[in-house]
Amino acid sequence: MSLVKIAVLDMNNNHANEGMRCILQLIRSVQGNDHAELAFNVFNVRANNEIPGLDYDVYISSGGPGSPLASEESWEEPYFALIDQLFNWNRQNDRKKFVFLICHSFQLTIRHLELGLLSKRKSTSFGIFPVHKTDDGCSDDLFQGLADPFYAVDSRDYQITEPNLERINELGASILCLEKIRPHVPLDRAVMAMRFSPEIIGTQFHPEADNEGMLRYFLTDEKRNQIVTNFGQEKYDEMVAYLQDPDKIALTESVILPGFLRQAIATFASSDQFIEQN
Repeated sequence: MSLVKIAVLDMNNNHANEGMRCILQLIRSVQGNDHAELAFNVFNVRANNEIPGLDYDVYISSGGPGSPLASEESWEEPYFALIDQLFNWNRQNDRKKFVFLICHSFQLTIRHLELGLLSKRKSTSFGIFPVHKTDDGCSDDLFQGLADPFYAVDSRDYQITEPNLERINELGASILCLEKIRPHVPLDRAVMAMRFSPEIIGTQFHPEADNEGMLRYFLTDEKRNQIVTNFGQEKYDEMVAYLQDPDKIALTESVILPGFLRQAIATFASSDQFIEQN
């Protein structure tokens, strides 16, 4: 199998974060465990205006801080141009590009493609929460290894609601997951995952979050004090307990992004084999 090239789009704007560490760790893990020929480059999109070209096979665009609402920032236009180019490439070429959009990147892309309403939440969603599959989510290969609901790390001030079903159908996209059921809250449930096409998918939550690294991070005095001050001791204790449960974050981390990478690798291997035989 030929080398699979991965572009990792860092959307953190030079803010310290755990997400990038987790993404790169997952790539290295699949590389080692599956003996896959993978190479990756990181592009600092928001801080340095770095945008990859179309010479990569896989694109993983990270979460990040700040507002995903429309702005005049110089990186937005080239970022959305890349998103459009990737969709267009897949419409016109047999060898597809695979794309995974996480949280901030997911929100930006939904806004750009006009697939739903992007708005600021009444309060920050921060914690480890159940995520519920839709019928499409239950039948999607990427979520087969997860229960319904499964648990994921959620950290956001914004949300996607009021999906534009006409646009979604026009694109051939499907909603895969919705946020936790809250019968006592008279608000729309946010869209938590969407498959835009067979090769392009995004999640509102953080599938890259690992329990061991996050547990170390949460047990530091600074982070513990920050969470207890903002969300209370009960929330902190719940999150620490969930991080130690192998059926929650550890399972989600082991299934979604590694599964996405393995699907891409298998597709490229099959394509390469077909070309060799012909």
